[in-house]
Amino acid sequence: MTNVLKIAVNDRIAVVTMTRPGKRNAMNETLFAALEAFFQSPPDGVRVVILTGTEGHFCAGLDLAEHETRTAEENLHHSRRWHRLMDQIQFGGLIVVSAMFGAVIGGGLEIASATHVRIAEPSTIFQLPEGRRGIFVGGGATQRVGRIIGADRMTEMMLTGRKYGSEDGLSLGLTHYACGEGEAIDMAQELAGKIASNAAMSNYMIVNSIHHAANMASEDALYAESLAAALSQTTEDAGEGLRAFLEKRRPVFR
Repeated sequence: MTNVLKIAVNDRIAVVTMTRPGKRNAMNETLFAALEAFFQSPPDGVRVVILTGTEGHFCAGLDLAEHETRTAEENLHHSRRWHRLMDQIQFGGLIVVSAMFGAVIGGGLEIASATHVRIAEPSTIFQLPEGRRGIFVGGGATQRVGRIIGADRMTEMMLTGRKYGSEDGLSLGLTHYACGEGEAIDMAQELAGKIASNAAMSNYMIVNSIHHAANMASEDALYAESLAAALSQTTEDAGEGLRAFLEKRRPVFR
């Protein structure tokens, strides 16, 4: 735990809460470094992370009040640092569930789009306001948000500063679940429990292989799919899953 990131671990699930009171959990260097440290070295035994915010907001993006004047080269390296963290969230091996409410804006939406399961309360606002501020996204939105909602819709979203709520976000794919007010954490806990009970190798293959296959030519993707299937189906957990099916019981994975 730091003064900007609260971490609570219960068995195989960690609840990670961004905590910048009065700042809508906007991202400064301290919070960014805390997220980097967590995802680079998560607590032993954790399989699923619930990522959320406090005081009614998920994350309002970069803290422009602490914006530093950087050279083009410095901005390039800063953006690439964001890319590394987003890749760590998406492909690092932990399954990440976002419990969202309030501001999911700019860099906050880039973070959310790197997570695997997204839940939004009615107060949620999705926005990419960079185009209205004379800047451009730099945390991976072109490759994540753009793939979710399409390049054409993302272009309009940035040009106009358009805001989407939770129901619009559900139809567009920015969230997978639209829940009631105050229900996101409970739903996240329920889903995290299900995911944590899956076979670890199966979870890893799901969050890595599907996305990477989408970047390949179809024949290459099918070959990669066969490799993933072959590897996962020879694990001890795969044997347990088959036995459980034949014995009509729930599997108990490692």
